[in-house]
This record gives sequence, structure tokens and C-alpha cells, in this order.
Amino acid sequence: MLIQPEHIFQILVAFFVGGLLGLEREYHSKPAGFRTMILICIGSCLFTILSTTFATNPDRIASNIVTGIGFIGAGVVFKEGITVRGITSAATIWIAASIGMCIGLKLYILAVFVAVLVLIVLIILSKLEETFDNLHQVKQYKIRFKADEYSLEELEIEFKKTDIHFVRYKISKQHDEVIVDYKIEAAQSKREKINFYLINNKNIIGFDV
Repeated sequence: MLIQPEHIFQILVAFFVGGLLGLEREYHSKPAGFRTMILICIGSCLFTILSTTFATNPDRIASNIVTGIGFIGAGVVFKEGITVRGITSAATIWIAASIGMCIGLKLYILAVFVAVLVLIVLIILSKLEETFDNLHQVKQYKIRFKADEYSLEELEIEFKKTDIHFVRYKISKQHDEVIVDYKIEAAQSKREKINFYLINNKNIIGFDV
């Protein structure tokens, strides 16, 4: 079978839309960037074209695309200390694949509409998210100090002075070192005061956020 002109057009549209999503990820130095998003969008589009053109059971190929994208998405999620990063990049990979499938099914208007919505979420709503984060953040702290030089009571008195909400959910001891895990809810300005206190307190061995 000869290559259909519309198939070339579909691949080019997938290249363009994947590039738009990739540029946003690349600009923010995320794990899945410009080339990755283009390849994912084109690949999903091509598999969908092949499934609708040649396969006797198109649903099976479409479901396998979703499964395969799940493995790629898992590759950009990683743990840094007690924080998990890469969830948004994984979700963007997932939605890029679905847009590629839309293009493969010739649903161009739907594909462009979803791409625009995704860019609004990634670019505009991220600013709104930052604003909310400044007003209220929930962070996990792991704080270490010498048992004979400092105490939980002193640390939590300082927390109360700063007027933050905190929950102590784990405490352990290794030799003469106490390790405490807290969940802290506070505005960014108050959290910065806590960070300043922890950094400048000579009795605090270290802390992770």
C-alpha cells in the first residue's frame, strides 16, 4: 500500500503539537523535554494510523500504547530525599500520547484543543499554583540533632513561636543522634523562618525537606 498524503500530514501535525509540549518542558529543564515529547506524540500517532489501517483489532494496539507510555512515564518519576519529583512530566508524557492518538484518528480539532488546554495548565496554572504554595505549603522535614545537646521540646517550642501547624509522625535514635520526621503546614514566609532557625542553630546537625 502506498503512503497516503494524509498520513504524512498527520505525522507532521503530531510533530508540531509534540514540539509545543516539549518546548514548555525543555524551558523548565524537565526530564522529558523537546525531543522526547515529539517522539512520543509521533509514535502514538503512527501506531494509531497502523492500527486503524491494517489491524483487525485496533482496540488492542491502542490499549498497548497506553501500557507502553506508562513505562516511559515511570522512568521520569524519581525520589529526591523525601520528595517525589517528575509526576507532572509523567502526566505530560501520558497526555502527549493521547494527543498523538487523536491525530492518528483524524480528530485534529480535538487534538489541538487538548494541546492548548495542556499548555494553559503547564504555563498559566503553574503560576497560580506557585501563588497558592506561597500562601500554604505542606512539607516533610527530617531533622537530626544530638540527644544530649538539644531536645524535642526546644524544637517544638520554636515551631509554636513561628505559629505553624506541625505533626510529628516518626522519631528514631541512632547512637547519640535523634532523627525526627515532621509534616509542617505553613506559608512560605513562616517556613523560611523555620529554615533560618534550623540552619543557624548549632545544635541541629542537619535537616532535609
